[in-house]
Amino acid sequence: MTPAIRYLEHVRIAHQMHRFTTDSAHGGNYGAAAAEALGVPSERVFKTLMTDLGGKTLAMALVPVSHTLDLKAPAKAAKVKKAVMAPTERAEKATGYVVGGISPLGQKQRHAAFIDHSAQTFDTIFVSGGQRGLDIELGPNDLIQCLNALCAPLARR
Repeated sequence: MTPAIRYLEHVRIAHQMHRFTTDSAHGGNYGAAAAEALGVPSERVFKTLMTDLGGKTLAMALVPVSHTLDLKAPAKAAKVKKAVMAPTERAEKATGYVVGGISPLGQKQRHAAFIDHSAQTFDTIFVSGGQRGLDIELGPNDLIQCLNALCAPLARR
C-alpha cells in the first residue's frame, strides 16, 4: 500500500486501484503507457508535475498525459512571475515518490495544487497511485476536494 492509497482509505474517498505493467516502448512516458494499458483515453489520465513557483515554493500541476503544461498558467494562478519545472531530485524528495510514479495524494509535504479544468468533464479520472504501474481512478471533484486544488486551464496540445 502506498501513502496515496492509505490516504484515500483514511478519508474514505471512493476509488479503484489499477495495476499494469509499464514497457520501455513508451520511452519513459509513463502516462501514455498507463492510458494504453488501462484502455482509456489519454485525456482521462492525469500526470502530476511538480513546479517551482518563483524559486521558493513547489506546487503540483495536474494535466492530461496527452497534453503539456503551459508553465504560465500555474504562475498566473499562484500570482507569481514565473513557474519552472522542479528538478527531478527536488520533486522526488518533496513528494516521497519517484518520477513516473508521483501521486498527487499522500505526499511527504503538502503543496498547492492546480488541476487542468478538463478533469471536470469526466465522471472519473486516473492519477498515479504512488508507484510506476499503479493508477488510482476516482472522481475529479473528490480529488479537487482532497487537494484543495484550484481548477484552471493549464494544458496545451
